[in-house]
Amino acid sequence: MDKKAKKRIDLLHKKITDLRLRLAGAKQQMDDPAEVRQFEADIAAAQAEIEKLKTS
Repeated sequence: MDKKAKKRIDLLHKKITDLRLRLAGAKQQMDDPAEVRQFEADIAAAQAEIEKLKTS
C-alpha cells in the first residue's frame, strides 16, 4: 500500500465511525426509514472500498 491508500483508508474509517453514530440516532428516531437504509448502504460501500484498497 502506498501513502495515498493508507490516507484514504484512514479517512474511510473516520467516515464509517461517523456514519455508525448517525445510523444509531436514525434508528432511535425512525422518522425516515429510507435514511436508515441509506446509512447502511454508505457504511457497506465504505467497507468495500477499504477491502479493495487493502488488496491492491
